[in-house]
Amino acid sequence: MLKMLAIANGQEWNASQIGKSLGVSYHTANHYSEFLESAFLVRRLQAYSTNIRNKVVKRPKVCWRDTGLLHASMRTNDHDDLMHQPWVGSSWEGFVVNQTLDFLKSRDIDSDAFHFRTIDQREIDLFIQIGLELHAIEVKLTSQPQSSDLVRLNHTADLISADRRYLVCKIDNQIESDFAVVCNLPCFIATSCLCLVMRNSNEINTYQ
Repeated sequence: MLKMLAIANGQEWNASQIGKSLGVSYHTANHYSEFLESAFLVRRLQAYSTNIRNKVVKRPKVCWRDTGLLHASMRTNDHDDLMHQPWVGSSWEGFVVNQTLDFLKSRDIDSDAFHFRTIDQREIDLFIQIGLELHAIEVKLTSQPQSSDLVRLNHTADLISADRRYLVCKIDNQIESDFAVVCNLPCFIATSCLCLVMRNSNEINTYQ
């Protein structure tokens, strides 16, 4: 089950497919996943659904909470080996999602987290709703984000009328454009998330 979930990391949860691979019913596969979720091994990020013209994916997304355990389950030997894996982008995405949500939880911020994807593959990796504010966060494992990445993020975020848009990647310095804030994970946690905490309560980690 853990091996199947490792392979499915960053993908939509498909209980029927997982159950068939394990030789059990989808009910049993769901039960197993619920157990692993309650043990804080995985997170099922629910799909955000809203009244828009585009048809949206309604399945949750599987996200490992411990990327070190994920890498061990996938028999990754070292950093160089990791960076050459086809699934490394999904691992990085899950790491950013968990660091962000764990930070907000540690500050007692009441938030709802989702992923958003339309059937024509327009997606937002992490969508956070805090009070009346909607935050769209796209994650890319790159040190050279393209302008097309920002345009795509902005167009997708417009579908759900997101108030704030972020592209979290591996750049050294924060960049603010007309569309979004582009920054690395420590900067995102230290500035964007912290400002969010301060606004709502009146009051990181790097990838390893």
